[in-house]
Amino acid sequence: MMRRTRRTTTSLTALAATGFLAGAAVAQDFNATEPNGAAYDQTPAFEGQTRAPELEGDVALQQTVLAEGLEHPWGLVEMPDGNWLVTERPGRMRMVSPEGELSEPITGLPEVDARDQGGLHDVSIAEDFADTRRVWWTYAEPRGDGENATAVATGILSEDGTALEEVERIWQQQPAWASTKHFGARIVHDGEGNIFVGLGERSDPEPRVYAQDPQATLGKIIRIDAEDGSPAGADIEGALPEIWSMGHRNIQGAAMGPDGQLWMNEHGPQGGDELNAIEAGVNYGWPEVTYGVDYSGAEMGVTEMEGTEQPVYYWDPSPAISGMAFYEGDMFADWQGDALIGGLRSGDIIRLDIEDGMVTGEARHATGIGRVREVEVASDGALMVIIDEEDGQLIRITPEG
Repeated sequence: MMRRTRRTTTSLTALAATGFLAGAAVAQDFNATEPNGAAYDQTPAFEGQTRAPELEGDVALQQTVLAEGLEHPWGLVEMPDGNWLVTERPGRMRMVSPEGELSEPITGLPEVDARDQGGLHDVSIAEDFADTRRVWWTYAEPRGDGENATAVATGILSEDGTALEEVERIWQQQPAWASTKHFGARIVHDGEGNIFVGLGERSDPEPRVYAQDPQATLGKIIRIDAEDGSPAGADIEGALPEIWSMGHRNIQGAAMGPDGQLWMNEHGPQGGDELNAIEAGVNYGWPEVTYGVDYSGAEMGVTEMEGTEQPVYYWDPSPAISGMAFYEGDMFADWQGDALIGGLRSGDIIRLDIEDGMVTGEARHATGIGRVREVEVASDGALMVIIDEEDGQLIRITPEG
């Protein structure tokens, strides 16, 4: 059974007159603030690695609140019938209809550790979902004595959409840790029957060093068989067989580019949010290599080190980047192939023009919308975003008029 939520439509053009966009012009000057790393003379490794030119040709947007009353929503995926699956961090998964009807929580999910940043995270469906109704999700799994770690599970969504059946946990992050932060947990399908999962390094100084340990899966990207979780990694000598890449901090967004390139983004410390083009067997440096500074203001490591890969792009200060998609659709003709990334702290949608693997321009859209946790492109070309708040929303964004 679904309940209808209140739907509201807001025009960003109209709201400008009421003051909603009063700070938009200032907010668009996102390259004006001095980087935190300037205190330690940090400079980019190559031209265009940060602070790309502002893209021109902004478009007026219309926001429609499709569903509200979601408690810290995190993951989002569209089903073939136009319904959306959305996760809530406390451990619930719901279905939202195209008309904005919000279902009761879907039953059958495992227990989650929902303290702080933990809980139910990403959700994904099979390419042949219409036939198999197979769903995957990531979550913070309680392991006892206050310890937890990211896990991956799969199941079959019942025909009536009310329950997950044949639920099986297919993978566990090791080692578990008594931390409530940096679970990561985005899922990307590789088109060959495997899934990539981006994982956090659990934040604290003690576990974060495991990001450089090939015998641990903290701070890693793994690739596993989507059905049974068996390893399908990069065959790195001396590494666990599911590891694809290493040296990551807290992966928050992930998407396959139009050309088949895997991209993932991750939070830096104070500054140093990164966008990475992911390649098999590569070390991306954390915690030894990073831009930005520690939250105390102290210097952290170096910005370059032999044997580690530079980010394609980084932000300092950090917008606290999150969910990610590449635009392919009819509504925003000038955005074809552009990367769209949620901004949690910046409260907007970050759009990047990427050409030949390099960021050539950046824009900010829907400034002031709230903590954008995930961005997806609907089958009709509209943008769908979830706002990560205690009273969170699923919002549909289209061009004005």
